This record gives sequence, C-alpha cells and structure tokens, in this order.
Amino acid sequence: MRILIADKFSPSGQETLRALGHEVIFEPALGAGDLPGVLSQRRPDVLVVRSTEVTEAAFTAGTELALVIRAGAGVNTIDLECASRRGVFVANCPGKNAIAVTELAFGLILALDRRLCEANAELRAGTWNKKTYGKAKGLFGRRLGLVGYGAIARELAKRGRAFGMRVAAFDPFIDRGHAEQHKVHVAPTLAELLEASDVLSVHVPFRESTRHMIGARELALLPDGALLIHTSRGGVVDDRALAEAVSSGRIRAGLDVYEDEPSEGLAPFDNPLAKLDGVYGTPHIGASTEQAEAAIAEETIRIVREFAERGTVPNVVNLDTGHTGHFALVVRHQDRVGVLAKILEALRRHQLNVQEMSNVVFKGADGAASATIVLENEPSAELLSDIRAHEAVLGVDLRSVADRG
Repeated sequence: MRILIADKFSPSGQETLRALGHEVIFEPALGAGDLPGVLSQRRPDVLVVRSTEVTEAAFTAGTELALVIRAGAGVNTIDLECASRRGVFVANCPGKNAIAVTELAFGLILALDRRLCEANAELRAGTWNKKTYGKAKGLFGRRLGLVGYGAIARELAKRGRAFGMRVAAFDPFIDRGHAEQHKVHVAPTLAELLEASDVLSVHVPFRESTRHMIGARELALLPDGALLIHTSRGGVVDDRALAEAVSSGRIRAGLDVYEDEPSEGLAPFDNPLAKLDGVYGTPHIGASTEQAEAAIAEETIRIVREFAERGTVPNVVNLDTGHTGHFALVVRHQDRVGVLAKILEALRRHQLNVQEMSNVVFKGADGAASATIVLENEPSAELLSDIRAHEAVLGVDLRSVADRG
C-alpha cells in the first residue's frame, strides 16, 4: 500500500512500515490547504495525520484513499461525515498519549500554584523576590475536579492522590466501579463538581455537544482562587468567558489548547487570552513527548498491519454500530471460488440488503467454510430454498440477531 504521512512521525516507525512492504511518503509540513493537491497527485491508500485538518476537499481529491489514521486520540479535525459518505475508514490511537498529556497538565498545576513562570522571569531580570513568591497555597488536601473520566483523567487522578489531593470527577458515562476502587468521588452533576473544585481539569473530546461546556455560567461556580487546567481540545472551554474570569482576578488558568489555534507547527498567534497575567500557556504540546510519539507510532503500525493483512481496522470511529440488521443467515459451504458470489446474487434478486458479513474457513485440505450474513429483513422461504439448493452449500440456518453467537 502507499501511505502518506502528513505530520511528524518517528523515523523508526517509517522504517517499520517500509519493512512491511509499504511505500511511505513522508511530508510532515503539509497544511490543510496543501493536502487535496498532494492526495490527488500521490494517490495514497492510507493517510496518517496528527493536527493536519482533513477536509471534504481532501477526501474528494483522495480518490484512492481507504483509511485515515489520526496519530492521536481526537478526530475533530477530520470530516467524519464525508469520510463515511465516501466509504473511508477513520481510526485513531486512543490512550497512547495519556501519560504525556497528564504530565503536562500536572506540570501546569504545580507551576500555577507556585507561580514558577513569574518567579523565574523576575529572577532572570535580576530581582530576588522571595517576598512575593513565597506564598503558595500548596496542593495537599485541596480538591481536584476532573471533567471527564477517560484515560488522561484517570492518570491525573493518580497523580493528584499521590500529592494528597482529594479527587472528584463528573462524567455521564463514568465507570463507578473504577472510580470507587481508586478513591475518586463521583459528582452527581457538573455544577456540584465545579463548586467543590480548587483545581479543575478538563478532559472531554470536542464535539457539538461539548462546545463551550465550560462557559461563563460554569466558571462563575468555581471558588475564588481556583485553577482551571485545559489540555483537551479548543472549544470545550469558552475562551472569551475564561478571559473575563481571569481578568477579574477570580481564577487563574493553565492552557495547552485554544479556540481557533493554528494548525501549523510554527505560526503567528495573537490570542488575547494567552497574554493575560494569570494564564500559563503552551502551544498544544500535551502529547508531544518521545515516549508518546513512540507509542502512537506503534499503534499506527498495528492499525496499518491489520488493515493490510486482514482488512480489519482497529479503533475505527466512523462505523454505524447502532445500525444492525434483524436476521443472521448462517451458510455452511464448501470453500470454493464463486460460492459466496452466488449467495450474494440470490440476496440481490430478492432485494435484501446486507448489513454485516463474515466468512471463516475450517482446517483441512478440503475444508468447509461458514458465512454469517446479517440482513435488514427476513429472507423468504423461497430464498432459503434457493440457497440450500446450491451444490456447494452444506447447510443454512436463520437466526434473529439477538441469537447470534
């Protein structure tokens, strides 16, 4: 397969892909505007991206594209609707950068509490200001609130407890068993979490339902002097509302992500929020450690290998898992060329749409096989008789989907 890598990717990962027999095109400087032209010219089967936006124009130009891999967790920069419309798989690498993001988030917590940036700036400027910077509150016994309870939040909870913090989380889909086992209090509502958080860290994906999840009303619920840490995705927090809250002196913030942040690795950045006293900022580098990049490269290679060798896509995010048929047709047949084609042709004649299909082969030189075909509607007795009449068919069973397995 031909693989276009449109973002930074480890050299060893590239060599592994080449060793597997793939052609690798490495163009890490591509921006969203460059991608359609390169896809049209180079015609890759697989596209690997990190922050590069994959738009409808890119999918339209990439006529040979079968798989897009986000070398990270969030897929908000990829037009999933267009990918699904064109039959392109989209996969990600969830959890592989969790520790890296956690380390940055906790670094921001520590830096804000001890005001390390201001202290360092004054020291470099020749001022020994122990009087001002010797007044940190400290973290022991303070309350750490987590919005979301996925892989990153769980790692942050561990570090918070190690520092003696009391940890709580709000997540509509929280694993209560895991939370209780790790001494994380489950907040019944977001408002209750906010009101009880000295430090609030945001860890939810960006989608329309989470846009401005933390806005002016939510920020007003935080206690005076609270710290807000945001390392998830720009847009989850309302930057304008946060700027007003920080400017008032009520809270301070540690940010790695912003609304309308540049997609390039090096670009001008004129964001008023990032310039405020009381804001510590980094340029979306949460996942950017050598350890995280190695783990993500390894997972990307696994996805490519599974797709190339088996036609399956681990971590696929754009399949309609809720769209299932009601009947499973199980056909045991001799493992011969053309048998499945005849079965599918019979289904076509009877206007039955296939939702899912798999075929497994039994051991042996003259082995048989078994195909499971999930259908929208119940096949007629006439169709079942037609399939059973095929000379290579050994048996036919019809089950409801609930009976599968």
